[in-house]
Amino acid sequence: MFVPALFAALPTGVADLPMGSAPAALATPHFPDRLHAFVWRNWQLVPPERMASVVGARREDILRMGHAMGLQGPPRITSDQWRRSYVTIIRRNWHILPYEQLLDLLGWTPEQMAFTLREDDFLFVKLGNLKPRCEPLRYTKPDASVVAAEKAIATVVAREFRQGVGSLRRPLFQFVRDLSAPYKAPPQRQIPVTPRFCYSYFGLYGDPLADPHNDPYPNGYLARLAEAGVDGVWLQAVLYKLHPFPWDSRLSEGYQNRLANLRRLVARAKRHGIRVYLYLNEPRAMPLRFYEQHPELRGAVEGDHASLCTSVPEVQAYLRDAIAAIASAVPDLGGFFTITMSENLTNCWSHHGASSCPRCAQRPGAEVIAEVNRLFYDGIQAAGGKQQLIVWDWAWPDDWAECAIRALPRGVSFMSVSEWSLPIQRGGVPAVVGEYSISAVGPGPRAQRHWAIAKDHGLRVLAKIQAGATWEMSAAPYIPAVRLVAEHARNLRESGVDGVMLGWTVGGYPSPNLEVVRNVLSGMTVDEAMSAVAASRYGSSVAPAVVEAWNLASDSFREFPFHIQTVYTGPQHAGPSNLLWLAPTGYHATMVGIPYDDLDSWRSVYPAEVLIQQMRTVAEGFQTAATRLQSLLDDAGSRRSALELELGVLRTCALHFGSTADQAEFIALRNAAVGAVGDERARLRQRMASLARTELERAKTLYDLQMADTRIGFEATSHYYYVPLDLAEKVLNCLDVIRTLERE
Repeated sequence: MFVPALFAALPTGVADLPMGSAPAALATPHFPDRLHAFVWRNWQLVPPERMASVVGARREDILRMGHAMGLQGPPRITSDQWRRSYVTIIRRNWHILPYEQLLDLLGWTPEQMAFTLREDDFLFVKLGNLKPRCEPLRYTKPDASVVAAEKAIATVVAREFRQGVGSLRRPLFQFVRDLSAPYKAPPQRQIPVTPRFCYSYFGLYGDPLADPHNDPYPNGYLARLAEAGVDGVWLQAVLYKLHPFPWDSRLSEGYQNRLANLRRLVARAKRHGIRVYLYLNEPRAMPLRFYEQHPELRGAVEGDHASLCTSVPEVQAYLRDAIAAIASAVPDLGGFFTITMSENLTNCWSHHGASSCPRCAQRPGAEVIAEVNRLFYDGIQAAGGKQQLIVWDWAWPDDWAECAIRALPRGVSFMSVSEWSLPIQRGGVPAVVGEYSISAVGPGPRAQRHWAIAKDHGLRVLAKIQAGATWEMSAAPYIPAVRLVAEHARNLRESGVDGVMLGWTVGGYPSPNLEVVRNVLSGMTVDEAMSAVAASRYGSSVAPAVVEAWNLASDSFREFPFHIQTVYTGPQHAGPSNLLWLAPTGYHATMVGIPYDDLDSWRSVYPAEVLIQQMRTVAEGFQTAATRLQSLLDDAGSRRSALELELGVLRTCALHFGSTADQAEFIALRNAAVGAVGDERARLRQRMASLARTELERAKTLYDLQMADTRIGFEATSHYYYVPLDLAEKVLNCLDVIRTLERE
């Protein structure tokens, strides 16, 4: 998915922050007004005094409003939670606050917001490439009608949630503390397939080395990853944050501290047998005003940005010298892996727009991207050649690949997404895997072809897979379709790959999936690997039934309606927290961000009825697997709590997939009802009300699951897609929808 660069490198104020088309913000009719939505949505994430200062109220005013709506608490917001919640806070206030007040809420400068929107895994893209237009929000004393509305909400809360809402049984991000707790992993066997590296389950993405308090890999977590078979971890590297930027040193402030933090991380990871890899997506594009002072560096132009042209000797020297300096400063660094064609505009061919560069327009694209990787390799060699360079062919056009691979230095390793281009058929609809998938078991023809070329060129080859979770459903710590993961690992072992990247930002939890991959790559059969993991985690007495549950989930997950557009835009990540809309919102679903009501994007190549049926099939399989585990709890003995967590993951997946099906049907019925009259219109609306009731119950069930397990609803770069109060809000939303449908 190619996304234009939209941001200035050094904005000077709020006016520089991106707005896009700036449509009107969406209303929340299940609240009396926007102010009450603001209090409700921030209750579990923002201290009340901070909320009060943003809207010109007193702390007591905010507390009164929350308590009047039936909310308990609010919970204490720890400094660690505050550091880890900013994406969730931004997303939930996107339609409520203008930038000025959003900055006040976070305590940020415009520069901090701009960097986060640009570099925190394309956050502005995940928010739709637009900022909804919001008027400033100010506190006003409630009148009688508002007080009555508050009381009505409190009545609903008391009826639907007998134990109350607002407080938390466990603090958000409790899993960070759990995974960070001291842990001594047993000695690990040697596995010939190496590296086997993954991303942190909870690491902050944008500038991960800036603050040592935001440790993406605490010792306890490293030990747990090592036990799960991981021998490498990765994090994003922005070169100008780790090395002086020759043309504007302000961008590099603090680079020495970042290098020091990197050295400490590398040393700690080494003690666990784990190496650290940096992700390179360079050189970062610069705003056009940068080139007013440096016109000789300008390459391909895209919007208000342009590439630093990698055909220019000064840019080449910057890339080579920066890598050499990092490699020299951190000699035990495991290495780097690169993407040279991605969402970021980097080299002039990265978005196929080199025609606007007078130099690169005269050069083949394959030559340019191979040269960029050679510059990185030369930098490593200049520092002594200790680090590995892994060149990833993400988004390389098929007709470029052979030329690019054969132009690579023979000392690099080559990586390809294993399942990419795999042909599939779901619900009778043919499709092709064009991204990361667990439901489709690789390797596919593209990876096999590229690996063969690379091997013939004398390169080591790696497979990029998703062992834990994917964008097929990223709100659970892992997708327990364990057999599919095991089969993929077996296929890779038999294909002779040298190493495996275990996941992108999603899927870094030390899960049964990772352990099964470890066992299969060690030489076990699929069944042996699954049985061994089930026995070690849940006990030998229940292990066969656990494996049966994993098989049920796997069989149903083979039916997931995969398409790159569906996995990015569908509501399977937000699940039951996504609101129902009785009228079209006019908003397009965003990339793993906000699904809205955009059924056409969700379904991609699938007719709506096929999407609905396939998602229901998947949901039913996971629910059947959960029912199987539920029957085992009394036999689990001391492993009961572990089995309950596994059961919760299966139920969460079932709820999300079932919700996706019902939301899709709801929107399809809503659209059909526009032209319907009489009994047909009444029938459609009656079915919509029934779906809303089911969604209400799903939200309540998922509320209980998330209250018991803080992993639910979280993904590293999205933070929390939802918190418990979002699920309680969905109950208010569903009741409002049902009342409206039954009233008209």
